[in-house]
Amino acid sequence: MALEGLLWCVAVLLGAGVAGLALTRRRGAMVLVYGASLGATLVALVIAVASLLAPASLGASLILPVGLPWLGAHFRLDALTAFFLVVMNLGGAAASLFALGYGRHEETPGRVLPFYPAFLAGMNLVLIAADAFTFLFAWEFMSLSSWALVMAHHRRPGNAAAGYLYLLMASFGTLALILAFGLLAGASGGYAFDAIRQAPPSAGIAAVVLVLALIGAGSKAGLVPLHVWLPLAHPAAPSHVSALMSGVMTKVAVYGFVRIVFDLLGPPAWWWGALVPLIGGVTAVMGVLYALMEHDLKRLLAYHTVENIGIIFIGLGLALAFEANEMSGAAALALTAALLHVFNHSVFKSLLFFGAGAVLNSTGERDMERLGGLIHRMPRTALAFLIGSAAISALPPFNGFVSEWLTFQAILLSPALPQWLLKFLVPAVGAMLALSAALAAACFVKAFGITFLGRPRTQVAREAAETDRWSLTAMFALAALCLLAGILPGYFIDALAPVIHALTLANLPRQEQLDWLTIVPIAQSRSSYNGLLLFFFIVLSAGVAAEVIHRFASAAVRRSDAWDCGFPDPSPATQYTAGSFSQPIRRVFGSVVFRAGEEVHLPPPGDVRPARLEVRLHDVPWDVLYAPTARLVGFAAERLNRLQFLTIRGYLTLVFGALVALLMVLTVWQ
Repeated sequence: MALEGLLWCVAVLLGAGVAGLALTRRRGAMVLVYGASLGATLVALVIAVASLLAPASLGASLILPVGLPWLGAHFRLDALTAFFLVVMNLGGAAASLFALGYGRHEETPGRVLPFYPAFLAGMNLVLIAADAFTFLFAWEFMSLSSWALVMAHHRRPGNAAAGYLYLLMASFGTLALILAFGLLAGASGGYAFDAIRQAPPSAGIAAVVLVLALIGAGSKAGLVPLHVWLPLAHPAAPSHVSALMSGVMTKVAVYGFVRIVFDLLGPPAWWWGALVPLIGGVTAVMGVLYALMEHDLKRLLAYHTVENIGIIFIGLGLALAFEANEMSGAAALALTAALLHVFNHSVFKSLLFFGAGAVLNSTGERDMERLGGLIHRMPRTALAFLIGSAAISALPPFNGFVSEWLTFQAILLSPALPQWLLKFLVPAVGAMLALSAALAAACFVKAFGITFLGRPRTQVAREAAETDRWSLTAMFALAALCLLAGILPGYFIDALAPVIHALTLANLPRQEQLDWLTIVPIAQSRSSYNGLLLFFFIVLSAGVAAEVIHRFASAAVRRSDAWDCGFPDPSPATQYTAGSFSQPIRRVFGSVVFRAGEEVHLPPPGDVRPARLEVRLHDVPWDVLYAPTARLVGFAAERLNRLQFLTIRGYLTLVFGALVALLMVLTVWQ
């Protein structure tokens, strides 16, 4: 019944997309489409949560007579699918609720309403697919519908290029996944996941499939250097779609990687546990460094998606390393940390994109240098954004701290690994994780401070107003979930137990049975964390400090002009800026990571023009990998273009030469 209910939810979403196409110009189209999407995702969320908490109901399968004639479309609901359905439909429900208010300001609803529910339907289909053909069809459907949403504002500068690059990278990733499933199916052509499990590939083929899965899923998730589309496409889409792409679609990509590598490939080799965390560590550091350089609020959040995807892959890689060495308890811990961060990132990243969307709706600006002082005009949005900033910065007692703390606990078990490469590599990855966590906190001090604190820098910031109630409800629901998962993490860890057991055949200790809701990932004598007690301590100490200051310090207050730092001019231009905040980080890492360059233009004596500082940053992966490839493709296209103008004699000669070449290759091959 649960699986049939999920398919009916998908059908409702597809129907809502058709209704959005037919009723675009009607006044109630927006409420109908987003309301139907909200209802369908809530029902799917309830089904997924119930299935995850009652593992006996899992394992249902269904075959529909569609797709390939000899195969059909296989669907299955297992523990891994149920968990990612929770993540996906929670994010979808929150985005749909936010869109009920945000959508009123949409300038091109006809380009959003038909594709939004289709995007949700595609992601659900990817998660419940149980054969390669259905998976790839749903994956491509998800990619194309999200591309249409990226192109919704195609007339804005840069959006068309962002959509083109996204489509190109999506096609490249799908090609890699097609090759991966082709190798998994083998000569027998068993495309159903059950058939693939029964005939695991050889070690060599498994290694190739791992690389293809990293490319295919990593290009969609945002692994460096496959991330180049993400900071362009996510900001180009409407904000509720940006939240879905960053908070949810990237997790569907993580699901694809986990499904292939942990479920279909068979036992891992130990070197997989070196490759995957290394890529994850580099991705985490590069993502947060690029975010620190950004002044565009939505691009900053997009780069932080890259960082958090890196953190997730660190956990997944550690789980592979431990599983390859038959350390099942440590593998369960690392995988729990990764999957818990999947959930946590989906929650706080959606919240932050909603906050950025509220700011954009109110001011029309994404550039932090043109904002400031919004805490006085948008206090509720500022509070929700502050909670999301604390959560993504891994500050207790919020949820981001718990999953990153569990990842560090898994790293501390690495000395027990027998391979010397892993003994040295895993601590280095741990240092990368610590660096990314520290830089993330600095980045969100910048993001929140420049956007919401200080004085308004422009007229639009001075005239800003609070966002609508629908949007605020969605934001505060996610903010409450950030706090709840942070102070009661044991219940969320226990909910993951069926998933972890299915993939590693091991479980963490039941956390709900421990005293005072403490979580103990390994042993009480080794490490433990109690989010609830820490929350009470923070609230109590903050309250006592405020009371003491209010009662005993107020009498000693002397009123005078505030210290002006040597700038008596009250102009907002004298405030700290996003550029000045990130300058020290740019000076430290810029020459290596960004190939940064600074050029100061000083006018000659007597010239009243202001001095100018120009900063040039480069995306090194783009310059090294993609730009040369684009030039090579352009060069080849110009040369091959001559083939359009051959005579009939030239075409016959070309065909004959190609036939001779193929026959020679076949002869050598045999």
